[in-house]
Amino acid sequence: MTDFSNVELRRLDLTLLLVFLGLLHHRKATRVAADLGLTQSAVSQALKRLRQIFGDELFLRRPHGLDPTAVALALEAPVRAAVEALRGVLGGFRTFDPATAEGVIRIAALDSEQAGLVPGLVGALAAAAPGLQLAVLPLARAAAMEALAAGQIDIALGFFWDLPESLIAMRLYEQRFLVVGRLGVIGDGPITLARYAALPHVLVSPGGDLRGVVDEALASEGLTRRVIAAVPQFFPALVTVAQTDSIVSIPDRLARRYAPILGLRAVEPPLPLRAFWVSALRHRRNARDGRILWMLDLIDRVAKGADAR
Repeated sequence: MTDFSNVELRRLDLTLLLVFLGLLHHRKATRVAADLGLTQSAVSQALKRLRQIFGDELFLRRPHGLDPTAVALALEAPVRAAVEALRGVLGGFRTFDPATAEGVIRIAALDSEQAGLVPGLVGALAAAAPGLQLAVLPLARAAAMEALAAGQIDIALGFFWDLPESLIAMRLYEQRFLVVGRLGVIGDGPITLARYAALPHVLVSPGGDLRGVVDEALASEGLTRRVIAAVPQFFPALVTVAQTDSIVSIPDRLARRYAPILGLRAVEPPLPLRAFWVSALRHRRNARDGRILWMLDLIDRVAKGADAR
């Protein structure tokens, strides 16, 4: 398997490699067939050819789907690298025409970016690239970066730090925090530091942590707070605050747009809370991919349009 001759290489084709990577990702032939526009029979035939070429079963049938063998797992990284290298070379020389483009753009984003950017993106895509579909995956930072590395998504949106050399970041906008609560809880004027620390807090934490930037800021003032709940998304936090005597500190874009809808009031925090930049990430292998570059420009324009509102 280490020294493939040209005759052996000739037995491989790009469809076989795409089927192989698809089976590693989905573990189900039906999903791979749908993704690649093939019949299930064609996927089965491709797997049969792959088994003959590599002299291994590659995937074992189990009640829940297909399990890769040790050989299949060892092949994943080099096969993916070869396919992505070819994709990057071809994408760099192909002019992207959004009016005639077809396919799916896969983006990772949590609910703050989903609420702030996805509605505008859907409208902009429908107008400029009607043949493109948008698929949004709710992946947090580490999972999003892993999905980019694996080629499972095209772009990741969110707050990222300590990026590997393989990823390229484009800054979109800076987010500050606002404090949100019911008028009867938060009051009709600025909230004082003492009241802010005394009120029960809801914390947004995709990982379930019970500490965040607010706790760091309060600690610098010699204060603590009481977190009554940690929820993984901002909208459940807003709904919780709307129905309880609690407050939540959330990104300002989200607070200004959605707090009034729920009858909530948003005010400046009584102490400095660390701001952060929302960025769009792509993999370095897609540095010249016309489709990805066009989509990044569209995301940037939608973000700036949201700023203007």
